[in-house]
Amino acid sequence: MKIGIVLYPTFGGSGVVATELGKSLAAKGHEIHFITYSQPVRLGSFKENIFYHEVTVSDYPLFEYEPYETVLASKMVDVVKHENLDILHVHYAIPHASAAFMARQILKSQGIKTPFVTTLHGTDITLVGKDSSFEPVITFCLNESDAVTAVSESLKQDTYKHFSTSREISVIPNFIPIQEKPSEKNLACRRRYAPDNEPILCHISNFRKVKRVQDVLKVFAKVNEFKKSRIILVGDGPERYSLQELCRELSLCDRVIFLGKLRDTQQVLELADLFLLPSETESFGLAALEAMAVGVPVISSNTGGIPEVNLHGVTGFLSNVGDVNDMAKNALHIIEDDETLQRFKKNAVLRTKDFDIQKIVQRYEDLYKKVLS
Repeated sequence: MKIGIVLYPTFGGSGVVATELGKSLAAKGHEIHFITYSQPVRLGSFKENIFYHEVTVSDYPLFEYEPYETVLASKMVDVVKHENLDILHVHYAIPHASAAFMARQILKSQGIKTPFVTTLHGTDITLVGKDSSFEPVITFCLNESDAVTAVSESLKQDTYKHFSTSREISVIPNFIPIQEKPSEKNLACRRRYAPDNEPILCHISNFRKVKRVQDVLKVFAKVNEFKKSRIILVGDGPERYSLQELCRELSLCDRVIFLGKLRDTQQVLELADLFLLPSETESFGLAALEAMAVGVPVISSNTGGIPEVNLHGVTGFLSNVGDVNDMAKNALHIIEDDETLQRFKKNAVLRTKDFDIQKIVQRYEDLYKKVLS
C-alpha cells in the first residue's frame, strides 16, 4: 500500500507514535509519505520506502494567522495525485481531519477516491475538543472519516461523551518496539548520578500543568525523607521555573537533576528504578510504557488510559490524582528491598509485550485493508 501519514512532527506522543508507525509499515514493504510542516523528530536518517513532503505556508500580510489547514489540504491533494496514494492516515483531529476531508472532496471532484483514517490521541478530544468553538468541526470530521481509532478505551468513551458521533471507534493502543535482549545497565554512568545504595526516580514530560510536575517533586521529597534517593527530570516547558523554585524551597536541589529535552530517553530510563507519572489526565501514558519496557515500575495516577497500561500491584501502583502521600507510600513499598523491586521490574517488562509494535502495526494494516475494500 501507498500510505500518506499526516502528523505533528514534534516531541509529543501523537507525533512519536505516527512516526514510528510509518517507519514500521515501511519496513514491511509499504510506501510511506509523511506530510507535515517540518521533519518529524523521530524520523531519523534515510530509510527505504519513506518519503517526506513539507507543508510550507507563505507569509501573506492579509492574514493575521497563517492558513495552515488550507495549505495542508492542498499539499495532501498534490501528494495523493502525484504519488498515487491509496489511503491517508491523519493523527490528531485538529486540523488534520478537517484538512483530510477537504482534500478528499477535492480529489473526489477529480474522479479520485481516497479514504482517510483519523486517529485520536488525547488532547484533541480532552482539551481542544472541549472548546465549544471546535465542537461542530470535530464532530463533523469524526462522522466523515472512513474509520476512526483511539489509543485507549478511556479516550474512546471520552469521545462519545463529548461529541455527537455515531461513528464506530476502534481502540488500537500505542506501542513500543520490544527488545529481544534487554540492555545492560551502565553502572559507571549510573554512579555519576547516584551511589549504588540510592535508588533513582525519573519523570519525563513536557512540563505542562496537566502533568502535575510539582506532585513529582512532592512525592520524591517524601520518598527521600525515608530513603535517600535521587530524581532525574527530563523535558522542559511552562512549569519548569516553578518546579525549580519548589526544588529550592524543599532544599532538594542537590538531589534533583534537570536534564532538559532529550530526543532519546531510553538511556536515562535504563538508569532509573521508578518512574513517576502523577498526571491530571493521560489518554494513554506512553511515557509509562516506555519506562516499563526497560524494566522500570511506574507510580502513577489512576486517570484516563493509564490503568490500561500500568497494572496496580503488578507493574507499579495507581493512586488518585493529587494523592502524593499514597504515591510516596507505594514508591517506598517497591524500593524497600531488592527482591520486591526485581519482581516489579520483571512484571513491567512482561506487560509491555502486549504492546509490541509488530502486533499493533498488523491491526492498522488490517484496518487499512478493511477501509479500502
